[in-house]
Amino acid sequence: MRHVISRRNFAAAGMTALAGLGWPIRGRAQQSQTLRFIPQTDLRVLDPIWTTAYVTRNHGYMVFDTLFALDDKFEPHPQMVGDYHVSRDNLTYTFVLRDGLRFHDGQAVRGADCTASLRRWMARDSCGQALAAAIAEMKGGDDRTFSIRLKRPFPLLIGALAKVSSIVPFIMPERLAVTDPFRQVTEMVGSGPFRFVASEFEPGNRIVYVKNPDYVPRREPPSWASGGKIVKVERVEWIVVPDHATAAAALNSGDVDWWELPPLDLVPALDARDVVVAEADPLGASQLVRFNHLWPPFDKPAMRQAVMAVARQADFMSAVAGDPRNWQLCPSFFTCGCPMANTAGAEALTGKRDFDKARALVAAAGYQGEKIVVLDATDLPGPHAQAQVVADLMKKLGLKVEIAAMDWGELVTRRASRKPIAEGGWSVFGTSFSGADMLDPTLNQPLRCNGDKAWFG
Repeated sequence: MRHVISRRNFAAAGMTALAGLGWPIRGRAQQSQTLRFIPQTDLRVLDPIWTTAYVTRNHGYMVFDTLFALDDKFEPHPQMVGDYHVSRDNLTYTFVLRDGLRFHDGQAVRGADCTASLRRWMARDSCGQALAAAIAEMKGGDDRTFSIRLKRPFPLLIGALAKVSSIVPFIMPERLAVTDPFRQVTEMVGSGPFRFVASEFEPGNRIVYVKNPDYVPRREPPSWASGGKIVKVERVEWIVVPDHATAAAALNSGDVDWWELPPLDLVPALDARDVVVAEADPLGASQLVRFNHLWPPFDKPAMRQAVMAVARQADFMSAVAGDPRNWQLCPSFFTCGCPMANTAGAEALTGKRDFDKARALVAAAGYQGEKIVVLDATDLPGPHAQAQVVADLMKKLGLKVEIAAMDWGELVTRRASRKPIAEGGWSVFGTSFSGADMLDPTLNQPLRCNGDKAWFG
């Protein structure tokens, strides 16, 4: 995954949340107070608790803040929290927010806002769900304190509150946080370094943020998502450019300053002498294809196993990232190169690819020619390539496949549907997760299979 950045109008350091996530910050002294940024895709969902989409997570970091945050060594540090205390029996955590925290509507951040926000997050996030099972009680009132009392010790509590990627436990006002977790919050009022400008929001075209003059950064130096988030621009404009050639031309000409996710085959075209191409994430991203377990035909395990029997990781990765130097094979549920990485059960992906076995599994599942709808996000190179490869594989197995072309914003909304195909449902889609989201079982969203609370499908 790469970012490309123009040096022309970009600050040398300190672009708040995006920088905090470890994304590259380079350039000469800033010439403009507006940063023009091409996001990876359109922002269709504003609620960062409702979806795991990274474009929405990034939007969340602009507007909201977190109680704790991780540094570049994966160590949690207080962010909104000023101080906290753990009881001797490790069952009661008492938190005090730091001074001066205010939401964009002028209201002070209270303990009640924190507990309401955490409850909503815990309903949707796998790590939050694990934490919720250990909680006996959460209390928060109109002052700056709140507490969590546990049924049993939960050593990962602070790490859970410091979760850095989707879904991030952002803090919002109680009046918004009490919204049903399965309905979207549309009013964007946080306490973060930028304010969302609703009057200038143009879906499919432009998203605008302005500096929050009331935001007081922490004094510690920034490290990944933790520390002082110092804003050095007055205004940030996210400019949606679906056509990649147009985006490359805009960066080369200086019409935009930063392109988040260029396709690898266009990187050589980014030839302006003051354009930097940089790796975005040292942990990389895990690619995956998700089946809808709720409806035929993939409600049958044998049907999912049939596709697994013929899927080759190298075919998917070549389509997604081209040159083998850009990818590695890693049949692990957890991030490669990290402590939890392992190959348990990997034979399903690393063994012989067997079409005869796959066809026998299809027959055993009783497949009756049901239509299979593959969601294809044509504006994102990775998911688009995955959709094409998996659709081709299933056609070779004699399955009835229909590719539904759309942009990622529409896919993010449609994949949340639990309806059958005939009512706008879906069968398969491809996506990826940052390494930070796949480090262990508590973070791995797709791995958790807990019914209505599980990830899409």
